[in-house]
Amino acid sequence: MKFFPRIKITYRRLGVALLIVGAAGFGYVQWLGLDEVHYPREVITRAHALHEQMLSFDGHLDIPLDFNTTGKEANRDGPYQFDLAKAGGGRLSGAALTIFGWPEMWEGPNAPHRPTPGMQEEARHQQEIRYRSITSIAKDFPNQAGIAYTPDDFRRLASEGKFAIVMSLLNAYPMGQDLSEIDRWAARGVRLLGFGYVGNNAWADSSRPMPFFKDIPDELGGLSPLGEQAVKRLNTLGVIIDVSQISKAALQEVVALTKAPIVASHSSVRGIVDIPRNLDDQELALIKSTGGIVQIVGFPTYLRPLSKGTLGKLNDLRKEFALPPLETLDNLAHAHMPGDPQIAAWPESRFGEYAGRLYGIIDQEPTATLPDFVNAIDYAVMKIGIDHVGISSDFNDGGGVVGWRNVRDARNVTAELIQHGYSDADIAKLWGGNFLRVWEEVQALANSPEAPALSGQPISHPDATEAFSADQPILTQDE
Repeated sequence: MKFFPRIKITYRRLGVALLIVGAAGFGYVQWLGLDEVHYPREVITRAHALHEQMLSFDGHLDIPLDFNTTGKEANRDGPYQFDLAKAGGGRLSGAALTIFGWPEMWEGPNAPHRPTPGMQEEARHQQEIRYRSITSIAKDFPNQAGIAYTPDDFRRLASEGKFAIVMSLLNAYPMGQDLSEIDRWAARGVRLLGFGYVGNNAWADSSRPMPFFKDIPDELGGLSPLGEQAVKRLNTLGVIIDVSQISKAALQEVVALTKAPIVASHSSVRGIVDIPRNLDDQELALIKSTGGIVQIVGFPTYLRPLSKGTLGKLNDLRKEFALPPLETLDNLAHAHMPGDPQIAAWPESRFGEYAGRLYGIIDQEPTATLPDFVNAIDYAVMKIGIDHVGISSDFNDGGGVVGWRNVRDARNVTAELIQHGYSDADIAKLWGGNFLRVWEEVQALANSPEAPALSGQPISHPDATEAFSADQPILTQDE
């Protein structure tokens, strides 16, 4: 197995203090301060040693809008599931931090609201805030973190003991119908881009269309002509295409068009939980056919089927709102979100009441566990092989299972993988090796003279320094 040694450590690291607990005559160990999971001493020792040697990468991690502001600085052990202190404690080498925007349907009086043109501008504003927040981590704490624009950057930062940030963009909705936005974001450092989220947009159908938004399932038939152009442009620019969140038809079109490997940055498997947001066996195989990877996500309700008690409560709620029983539907998508077509005709207040009560019921479901998470990894590995699977948390947007509550718990994931029989070499592939291989291939296949040189140097682009607001300039790569 090829490991990447850590040459020095400059971001905060917790000690390796262990609490040894006698159990049935032999030692069990838990990380200090964590009482949710227990592993044999030799397992936790091996997990710790692996994280001292290998590169570890979380494929999808969200950033709250107030992250790295006063009192919530990135280097402090703060209230969120990710910060540099927790990452150091968990020996996590880097992560894809996500620039994300979505209609603020729950904001303002008499919420929720159906989308308006103003919501698209608000989503653009959210993207900008998150971009500034992510780039400010490297600017404010240059001895602890840096932006990785290439796989070599990632390795270099890790060797310097710095947290390697890969900038990811999720949801093309804020970009309207402007293909040049892809170039602008690539110039600003984005290296992973996904078209979709909840609700269809002008680029691609979603795996979770929203009747409240007047969405129709597969209304574009997959990708729009704009989305088709975007696939080709992303290939040219050497930006990884992220197919999590989009519909099966859209994923199939991406596979047909792409010349480079693709990634599902935060998905689970439909063979365990039958919802369209998860990937079925055919989708897994299609991603593998490109040379790509599926990064299994630690999102609890995507990893373990809802309990019979929860399904009963949901059916009672659906009866009250004149919706058909879940067992009469093709799958359980509508158990996880308000997605029935009848909702399109509901007034906003009725939708708000139903959605609030639905999510209230789901929130009472027992949280999935690390064994559930690794069971999903096992399934994907069985279907498409160890070289095409990775790991992601979706922290700060619903991710987190018992034993892996934040980035500090990364070594618990490794311990569970050891318990499932994975070798050190395979664990290194899952945690980062597979992603770095895909990233290298995507950049090597960028084949147009128009493509910017995606290096660790600043990239010149006419819109790269365009100010979003008059009072706060945008940070560019070299800042």
